Amino acid sequence: MYNYCLGRNMKLLFLKGGNIRCSRWRSIFQSSRSTFPRQPPPSPPCSCTRGSVLLKDLLPKEQRERLAQIQQNGTSSVLSKLLYALPNSPLQYPIQGYTVRSLISIDLKCNLKTVFKHSSSLVFLNELLAKVSYTSSIYHINTGDLVLCISVTFVFLCPSDIQSQVTILTKTFLRYPQLKVLLASIQQFYPNITVIIADDSLEPERISGKNIQQYIMPPAQGWFAGRNLAVSQVITKYFLWVDDDFIFTQNTKIEEFLKVGGSLEGNTGNRFCFSLLYEEGDDVEGGCLIRKYGETFHPLPDFPKCSFTHGVVNFFLARTDAVRRVGFDPQLQRVGHSEFFMDGLGLMMVATCKDVEVGHQRKTKENNNPRYQEFRKPKNIGGFKSQLHYFKNHLKCVRYSFKASE
Repeated sequence: MYNYCLGRNMKLLFLKGGNIRCSRWRSIFQSSRSTFPRQPPPSPPCSCTRGSVLLKDLLPKEQRERLAQIQQNGTSSVLSKLLYALPNSPLQYPIQGYTVRSLISIDLKCNLKTVFKHSSSLVFLNELLAKVSYTSSIYHINTGDLVLCISVTFVFLCPSDIQSQVTILTKTFLRYPQLKVLLASIQQFYPNITVIIADDSLEPERISGKNIQQYIMPPAQGWFAGRNLAVSQVITKYFLWVDDDFIFTQNTKIEEFLKVGGSLEGNTGNRFCFSLLYEEGDDVEGGCLIRKYGETFHPLPDFPKCSFTHGVVNFFLARTDAVRRVGFDPQLQRVGHSEFFMDGLGLMMVATCKDVEVGHQRKTKENNNPRYQEFRKPKNIGGFKSQLHYFKNHLKCVRYSFKASE
């Protein structure tokens, strides 16, 4: 509750922390009428930074010409209408209609109502209020109002019960030597946990063993199709995704992931992380996106070794229901490290942790399959992904930055 002392020779001082204090001020007194602030002008479309890939330029000519003829009708939410709190007190301020992106500042337009016959320069005070800014200082995808209360339940599990909470998933293609090493390492550290294998190898080899479920797919269906199949068979609350050429070590402690996973809605991954910085564009061309490797946000409360981020690479524990809400696009058959997290931006909360690691098997003559490399990097994969980002994700440009400082 604020106490306003607008009167003769008084002014308002805005202090840090939101406190308001009154003090004496000599000036020429005047009365003035307060008017509602005007609707702020729409933000200009985002600009593609240097080094960005202009997705439209990669489209075939006939598609570019057809897109130029399409007129898209924009739609607006009822929440975008600018509303103000009526000045029951002298201060009126916006309560709806401003969109603030995470960790970004925005200027708010406030006004003081003339409630006394004489007050200390209302014009000056309104100029001060017009410069009030709001800063989103905490990354949280669910904030949509001035106040948000969250009830969080932390789940702590002992290793003996982990098999009822987590399923391990992997996708394999022409890499059976690596897969067998991975399975042996899982059996060493987590002998009772279920492992689901999605296999689209050209000549499938039957993999058997305790708690192993192998699903044979049509040949070469691709990485994301296999992920969808594997996730569809999970009956536990969480799953751990690993590549078929990883290897479990003493530092692959799934229990640590579970502690953090109990407070998140999306994924918990290892140190190979990246942020996705998105700026809105216009309705026709779409927005701008920058992917920065190695960038994190503030630490996760109560878990100092974990920090919020936007995406992790190929080793993560996730809530099964959260991943099913997003899904893996089966159009991406090869090379899709960022695309799932692009699709899930704004739908999942992701953290990266330093205290859980997984090993990566070295390439040898025995486990190197030349046919695998033919499928690993198909021709024109970059052009196909650019078209997918343009049409599905509604992006006009993407920039891939490999340094967080860029």
